[in-house]
Amino acid sequence: MEIDNWDEYRTAYQVARLRTVSAAAEVLGVHHATVIRHIDSLEGKLGAKLFQRHARGYTPTEAGEDLLTVAGATEDQLTQLAGRIHGRGASVSGELIVTCVPQMSPLMARVLTKYQISNPEVRAQLIVDTRPLRLEYGEAHVALRAGAPGNDLDNIVAELGTLPLALYAHKDYVFRHGPLNGIEDIPNHRFCRVANLDMRAPFMKWIGENVPEENVVYKCSDTNTVQDAVMAGAGIGFLPCYLGNENPNMKQMMAPMPTWLSTFWCVTHVDLHRTAKVHSFVTFLKEEAKGWEAL
Repeated sequence: MEIDNWDEYRTAYQVARLRTVSAAAEVLGVHHATVIRHIDSLEGKLGAKLFQRHARGYTPTEAGEDLLTVAGATEDQLTQLAGRIHGRGASVSGELIVTCVPQMSPLMARVLTKYQISNPEVRAQLIVDTRPLRLEYGEAHVALRAGAPGNDLDNIVAELGTLPLALYAHKDYVFRHGPLNGIEDIPNHRFCRVANLDMRAPFMKWIGENVPEENVVYKCSDTNTVQDAVMAGAGIGFLPCYLGNENPNMKQMMAPMPTWLSTFWCVTHVDLHRTAKVHSFVTFLKEEAKGWEAL
């Protein structure tokens, strides 16, 4: 089907984003009747309902959410294109969406905060997800991925380095159960880990192969909740060394092993890689990453 009226899609995007006809009309500078006419016309052409209408406004259907995602990415790309044409996007401002795996989120919070001190016009959004977000649809501008970065030819991939992990326990756990005296002492201790082990992650593979199931007393949905459990004293588990070493209540039970390391990658989409905002943040991130192994 040919797209013969971009205004209708633009109108539907604003309604999906703002959830009311009046707000969309104000942003677009048109009468609310025009907004309604555009929505009715577009739904007729597509043969699908884009919104559930109710007294409080318009809620996007599944089709409406799809339109919101694609139209939002299109708007972002057009904005970036305009920036490149007018001085190649010299302003470092606007929304910056970064995604990372759970174990990276505390560190990325520090990185983003430090970056915003030097770039106060940037509004940061951090999405923590093990699912690789679709950069081509604008779900994120910059992705930090562990292990394999993917093979999408439209993405620009740069190696950041490794982040040391070690086994830690709270001092109260050590008081109750004693230290971990090597691998042979594992059956005498209690452990925390994710419920669904991803054997592609070296440290998860290690704990799956070396810690008996009966010694796993606390299972979690992701690595962040494992960290919470370990810090609460539930048992021994993996923490990034930058968290374990700086917390006086945490005791290292087994030093980092090379086989536990995962390589982290910075991934950006080719269409956004050279924009001022993304290029500025990626450059800053690479410099910050140089010190991660020493944390």
